[in-house]
Amino acid sequence: MYEAGDRSRMHVDIGAALGSVADPGVDEDALDALDERVAAAHETIADGRAADEFGYAALNLPDRTDPQQIRDAVEPVADAEYVVTVGIGGSALGAKTITAALAADPDRHVILDNVDPEHVERTLADLPLEDTAVSVVSKSGTTAETLANFLVVREAYEARGVDWTERTVATTGESGPLRELADEEDLPTLPLPDGVPGRFAALSTVGLVPAAIMDLDIEGLLAGAGDVADDLGPSLYDTPAYAYGAVAYALEERGASVNAVMPYAERLEYFAEWFAQLWAESLGKDGRGQTPARALGATDQHSQLQLYRAGPRDKMVTVVRPRERADVPVPDPGHESLSYLAGADLGELLDAEYDATVASLSAAGRPAVELELDRLDAATLGELLYAMEAACVLVGELADVETFTQPAVEWGKRAARGLLAGDDTEETRTVADRPSYVIE
Repeated sequence: MYEAGDRSRMHVDIGAALGSVADPGVDEDALDALDERVAAAHETIADGRAADEFGYAALNLPDRTDPQQIRDAVEPVADAEYVVTVGIGGSALGAKTITAALAADPDRHVILDNVDPEHVERTLADLPLEDTAVSVVSKSGTTAETLANFLVVREAYEARGVDWTERTVATTGESGPLRELADEEDLPTLPLPDGVPGRFAALSTVGLVPAAIMDLDIEGLLAGAGDVADDLGPSLYDTPAYAYGAVAYALEERGASVNAVMPYAERLEYFAEWFAQLWAESLGKDGRGQTPARALGATDQHSQLQLYRAGPRDKMVTVVRPRERADVPVPDPGHESLSYLAGADLGELLDAEYDATVASLSAAGRPAVELELDRLDAATLGELLYAMEAACVLVGELADVETFTQPAVEWGKRAARGLLAGDDTEETRTVADRPSYVIE
């Protein structure tokens, strides 16, 4: 086993991605050479953090985020049974990742991050709005999807005779329509962190409001992230976050253009969603970037694993699991053909499925990287989220892409706003002239 990170609660095992095992794979000599580039990239990252530069400021959030400020702001709605997050992308995925992983009943937190009318209508109809808090998140206060959904939510509260102003917390910038509305209605309001793109904002007011309303351990989350922040060093051999990022970069260079993230814990299913945005929006530029795929162990061993093991050699698989699990014994099967289940529990079965998946990929020469957590608690989740952000920034440095921008996304936003407003712009003309070849 080739392991980095035995000092932390998160462990990165790259053994199944080495060139002696996998194709594509990374030879140890190549890792040694890459480590010199990691040291140079780390210096750039450290300088960016020290200057609190745009994007790099995200890696300072464990020290900059004030959990008490968040708890004070949500105190008026801390009695809520349910929380609705109205946001999109980084304004929702980080928050849901945290509550899905840590809440005893994660269904208490729902997100409206799409404008599918049937979904929005059904979600609101099923909620007891008098016992539901609203967390609305938009930096500009003009995001079309977020503002449209918030207006629908507000109308639903009014239609049921519930004062939405007493159930709403706004996280927004210093100016814009949402800020103006919050000021007019005297809503509890939290600022967004300066210089932090939304997909890197899970460890800030953007991601922590629902967790605070649900009284989860946001202090522990930040402390765990802070441990990784303090431990970032110039070598991939001493820094699990950099080990993961460096190997992902090296595998992409060798043809692994897909990164399939496969957690073996239902509570981490949203983590794969969050990772997909982080990786795709940050690194998909200039013809580069791994396409993130989302899978769930052991469910997708019966579907996607066939492709990962026997399809094109263009993938790496990132498997994630907590080492500690709840004990749920499997009852005596009472049948000889099922005797292998006797004395087992569901956690042991899931771990056996995990081990079998890694071994199956290795036997087929397909690269895999293991992310193992001592346990799934607030501190360890903080480590995991921060480590993946740091890994993403490192990959951006190594690949020489603009990690913190998203020009393709902004193009689409301008086009959508222009279409709604009836404007004649370059974007709306492009939409009108888009290729069409209809077969009916």
